Amino acid sequence: MDFNKEAMHPARTITVIALAVLLSAATAFAQAETPLKVGDSAPSFTLPSATRDSIGFSGVRLADILGKNVIILAFYPADWSGGCTKEMCSMRDSFGDLAGLGATVYGISGDYVFSHFEWAKHLNLPFTLLSDHTHDVARAYRSYNPQSGYNLRTVYVIDRQGTIAYIDLGYKSGSADSFDRLKEAVRTLR
Repeated sequence: MDFNKEAMHPARTITVIALAVLLSAATAFAQAETPLKVGDSAPSFTLPSATRDSIGFSGVRLADILGKNVIILAFYPADWSGGCTKEMCSMRDSFGDLAGLGATVYGISGDYVFSHFEWAKHLNLPFTLLSDHTHDVARAYRSYNPQSGYNLRTVYVIDRQGTIAYIDLGYKSGSADSFDRLKEAVRTLR
């Protein structure tokens, strides 16, 4: 056999492997930082849930809720905070309008389901809150702020086929303009 001794040198083999690993990691990082856009498939998830009436540890799976209604994912920083209370109460007060347009609202933060349950009860929220304690889903939806350790206030609308139909990366709690744009996006999907 004719071996190329230079290609077989262990130090070069390790260098080539290390470069391949770095290139792979850089590619994965670049893909993770690519912003989602309208028309992309919604990243899948399964998250524990809470409503004003119950806690669901088995989780809500995106795949299980697709096709029934348009889905609104409302990412928010934290239960019990002023801005988040204003945002979720705005969703609560307009829930009938959104439901009438065929939309289902899911609030998502990093809080545990026990906090979600008590907060949903306290605010009488008629929709489900999802617990993304590791912020993996918020990261997938580019709705996580690593500096603060909290979700950003963003809203995504997912159509019945699982495609992102609307994104508001600067959703303002209690803003009539932000809510009207959301409502119009849902209306177009009827």
